[in-house]
Amino acid sequence: MRHIYLVTGAAGHLGGAVCSLLKNRGETVRGLAHYKDDTTFIESLGVEVVRGDVTDKESMRELFEGSENAYLIHTAAIVDINSKENAYMREVNVEGTKNVIALAKEYGVEKTVYVSSVHAIPVLPHGRMMREVTEFSPDSVEGAYAKTKAEAAAYVMEEMKKGFDCRIVHPSGIIGPYPAKGNHLVQMIKNYIKGILPGCIKGGYDFVDVRDCALGIDAALDYGKAGECYLLTGGYYSVIEMLNLLKEITQGKSVRVWPTWMAKMVAPAMAKAAIRKGMKPIFTTYSLETLKVNGRFSHDKATRELGFMPRELYETLKDTVNWLYTSGECERKQKKVIGKYTAKRVQLGM
Repeated sequence: MRHIYLVTGAAGHLGGAVCSLLKNRGETVRGLAHYKDDTTFIESLGVEVVRGDVTDKESMRELFEGSENAYLIHTAAIVDINSKENAYMREVNVEGTKNVIALAKEYGVEKTVYVSSVHAIPVLPHGRMMREVTEFSPDSVEGAYAKTKAEAAAYVMEEMKKGFDCRIVHPSGIIGPYPAKGNHLVQMIKNYIKGILPGCIKGGYDFVDVRDCALGIDAALDYGKAGECYLLTGGYYSVIEMLNLLKEITQGKSVRVWPTWMAKMVAPAMAKAAIRKGMKPIFTTYSLETLKVNGRFSHDKATRELGFMPRELYETLKDTVNWLYTSGECERKQKKVIGKYTAKRVQLGM
């Protein structure tokens, strides 16, 4: 008997990638989307869309109706890279997760994957490799977002110890194609393409393709063990390396590298300016600190048990750029042609 797949946060970046993977395989998918979400993409895939809010338990009952043979993928979350406490983010990420799991238990969902984050895992010193952990605490991590994900993961872990059939996955910095309105990293790529990225700093993080995350989640349902956690990470890259790859792909310009002290000084003003323009902020005090701490994670367990094999960053960036062009989110710049020759800027070896 085929399963029905229930996806919360279906209109989000990761949720959309999960829906795309499942629908392309011919699965029946029912997705929960917030009342304000743009569901054009997932509706085009043939996803049955249910409107609701994870903070309102009763609004989600339609998602779970007839779900005794269902697989649940809980991706719904708010990602906020600001340092300040955010009451609504905690309401969504923690209380919303409790509501989703309560309904999954009530309706007899067969298997569940809860999408956490590597931010829920305590940071180790430079030179160490971070792996899966079995205990989570908001007190062991820094930043408002990380604390909500750690608190939610701790709750899910306790439910799994009581017999709830679930596994937790921890993606790193997600990038890739498909609609990604709320993704700060994709916003950085868009800003670079548009020529409005003013600078970057030394430092980096682990980046993973959203499609690989979707594949990892799917594999966790089929092959993952209930009660286990899996890191879905790609590999560590400095921001400079990422921007150099984007420069090669788009034939764009180099971006100024700021000293950390300067970036921290201008970050608050840049974040406010981005919000005023309706864009996700890229550089905040918290995000700058994150780029400086240890960002090396091992996905060996996911590779060994789930067959997780993330693609290289260049391929991800190339496909992301092409998606932004073809979707109309970014305009493809045409080279100026003089006669039959294309005018190119001559760059000296400096």
